[in-house]
Amino acid sequence: MADILGVVFRRFASRTRDLIFPSDIEGNTLVLGDVNISRSVLFLAAVTAATDLGLKVLFFTQSPFQSLPVSLRASVPGLKLESLKNVRFVYAKTLEDLLEDVASLHQLASEAASLPSLIIVDALDQYLQAGPQQDDLSPVAHIAALLHDTAAFLTQIQQSRAGGQGLCRVMLSCQAEGEGHGETAEILLSVLDRYLQVRCTLEEVTGQMGQSEWQVYLSFTSPAPAVQGQQWHMMLQESGAVEFRPVSAGEQAILEQTQLRDVKRESKAS
Repeated sequence: MADILGVVFRRFASRTRDLIFPSDIEGNTLVLGDVNISRSVLFLAAVTAATDLGLKVLFFTQSPFQSLPVSLRASVPGLKLESLKNVRFVYAKTLEDLLEDVASLHQLASEAASLPSLIIVDALDQYLQAGPQQDDLSPVAHIAALLHDTAAFLTQIQQSRAGGQGLCRVMLSCQAEGEGHGETAEILLSVLDRYLQVRCTLEEVTGQMGQSEWQVYLSFTSPAPAVQGQQWHMMLQESGAVEFRPVSAGEQAILEQTQLRDVKRESKAS
């Protein structure tokens, strides 16, 4: 959800004076990029939602975590796994397990316990690869629609309990690009875009010695075309700490010109 990412970027930003983020943008979010970097972003979002905002978080992943990721330990010194009492990790090994677990969330409406406000799915592509046919996109639509409808249902319950307040949003990561699957990847993304209003794309760029640097690009499929093109730099220090830096207007203009030249070169080459 873009509003959670806004809080994440502010908390871990090297400077906040010129960090402008639309506070009224909310939506289900798709994080695209390297699986390890995407997982770091998901963890930062879960920690921020749980510790800073006091929200209940469900974190679905295939592999149990024995300890906090290095990026999280370095970015939040002193943070202990037991301190994440608002984050519940659910280890769904297969797509069928994930579908069953998400579908069962409707049962929470009859319980007095607090409902989740953020549902995170780590590495959706890995669940899909374990399916019967990798090129069959019907499971993509199934899980995306189920997550969307479940979040909407839980939002409705929360708002009825809290006098119109309370939201439940979905954030999932996916590595859509693959050799020989360009067209399939585009179709997969078009399916996910129907249910996920925000796309957070992570692209690696050349960093300084001792750190990796990534360009973070947020695009909004709906409803705010005026704020499309939000960009940041994400630096992964040698220690593992993550730091965000907003892209200035001048830097963003240069990036857009470079991207435009690359597109023109590719079109001429083809």
